[in-house]
Amino acid sequence: MRNIERRELVRLAVALMAMPLAGCKSASPPYAQRTLFNFNTVCVLGGNVGEDVLDEAQRLCDRFEKLFSRTIATSDVARINAAKGESCEVDSLTAELIAKALVYCEQSKGLFDITIGAVSELWGFVEGVVPDPAAIEAALPHVDWQGVEVQNNAVRLRDPLARLDLGGIAKGFMADKLIELFRQRGATSAFVNLGGNVKVWGTNERGEPWSVGVRDPSSKSGERVVARVRTTDGSVVTSGLYERSFERDERRYWHILDPRTGYPAQTDVESASVFSVASIDGDGYTKPLFMLPREEALAFAQEPAGVEALLLFADGSVAMTPNSSFTLT
Repeated sequence: MRNIERRELVRLAVALMAMPLAGCKSASPPYAQRTLFNFNTVCVLGGNVGEDVLDEAQRLCDRFEKLFSRTIATSDVARINAAKGESCEVDSLTAELIAKALVYCEQSKGLFDITIGAVSELWGFVEGVVPDPAAIEAALPHVDWQGVEVQNNAVRLRDPLARLDLGGIAKGFMADKLIELFRQRGATSAFVNLGGNVKVWGTNERGEPWSVGVRDPSSKSGERVVARVRTTDGSVVTSGLYERSFERDERRYWHILDPRTGYPAQTDVESASVFSVASIDGDGYTKPLFMLPREEALAFAQEPAGVEALLLFADGSVAMTPNSSFTLT
């Protein structure tokens, strides 16, 4: 396995800590779980399934990465980006993900944009690379989700210089598909943790709803939980400025880019969490919450039925949508 940053392991541990797993091995069929590394993310998945089902889930994760990764030259995304405006035949899963992602692009009026790749490929959040302003200015005209066409299993970028980047929504799609696989294989209890995306199904070993925690973004150890959601069928997606960031010339840069500027979102939101049944909803709605004023962000989160939001601000304040399922600890 590749080297994994400690903060990623800590974040994963916090999310799982809120899930009462001890004693699950007494479930029938035998409880099993597995840790993987896909999409540069530590992934833990499991349930009352056998190792054969986990093998199948692992193969599905590998398939997702080979389809959706922007940096694997043979992936569907890389082939679409290299097609220079021509139509590209892709796997049905890729076409499904892109078609769904475009709905969130439209609903957010472009604050979530899967063609951010023209800009995101300029940044280096691992290496600490800040692009030249002229390069960002040249790339911005090619960020426009409305230029993406999906016809059955054919995808086309009308702008030859546009670039897809599905990193902001792929994990939610994957989490939904993995839980669907577990359910199809007879699981009555299952969970998927893909870093910032947690999706659960059924009840824990005590027959109680799963409890999913949201970490305190100000906790350096990452071990403090500030809120929880209890559910038998749902997802909690959390995006935070602490996830991938670096400092350069006394300025902090984080990975959540504003499609309007090409730079990290200017925000006082430290962490945004969304509770919904579908994990892809969480991905589609968390990113725009960093780019809207507080009241507009809460109003945006309330628009779709069944979506709830929790915002943690840099000044220590908290905001939630009305009648939220989040419980502060």
